[in-house]
Amino acid sequence: MINPEIITDIFFDLDHTLWDFEKNSGLTFDKVFEDVNMPVNLEEFLEVYNPINHAYWKLYRENKITQQELRFNRLSKTFEALKITVSDTIISQISELYIAYLSTFPHLFEGTIDLLETLHKRYRLHIITNGFDEVQHFKMKNSGIQSYFEHVFTAEKVGYKKPHPQIFIEALKVTETQAATSIMIGDSLEADILGAIDQGMYAIHFNSHGEKEHHICPIVYSLNELKSLF
Repeated sequence: MINPEIITDIFFDLDHTLWDFEKNSGLTFDKVFEDVNMPVNLEEFLEVYNPINHAYWKLYRENKITQQELRFNRLSKTFEALKITVSDTIISQISELYIAYLSTFPHLFEGTIDLLETLHKRYRLHIITNGFDEVQHFKMKNSGIQSYFEHVFTAEKVGYKKPHPQIFIEALKVTETQAATSIMIGDSLEADILGAIDQGMYAIHFNSHGEKEHHICPIVYSLNELKSLF
């Protein structure tokens, strides 16, 4: 078990950890499809889109595709799987509207504010995210959590994506803290947990979207459960 008394700094992932990506994404697509006048069954679309999106983010983390390929292909593959014919022009328009609207939705996981209020009194809090710099800052501002964090490290700004060692090394360097007194909390075993542990940090896996069980570090399934560890 992690001894909370030795911890000085807590690093959080943002999407799927504090900011409820799936809920906000669904609301965004609902608005986008209305704007482009596309009669898509939202529930069916999201059921296909969400795993495709996760798969493309993995490719993006591994530097196998570009940001533009991520944004376009996750949509084109979803429409292809649903057997819906959509032109490249419309897909590009949907992609642009999605990015424009996404950060305006403020929904957080249940217990986020209570957790941050509690931890903020005892620890220094920071964000390490693979999300795009401007979008992530808008998400934090619009959901009312920006003030809880001293530093925000985005892959776009640092130049490396989790689980690359350099983004964790940079975060520890800038915050002037030690890996041995730091915890990374995130939803991705590969990006957040293994990336942090490889640098000597502690980790807690907030398993918000059904990743496989493991014994690498503590696993929680809600932020209220997470709060109880501190």
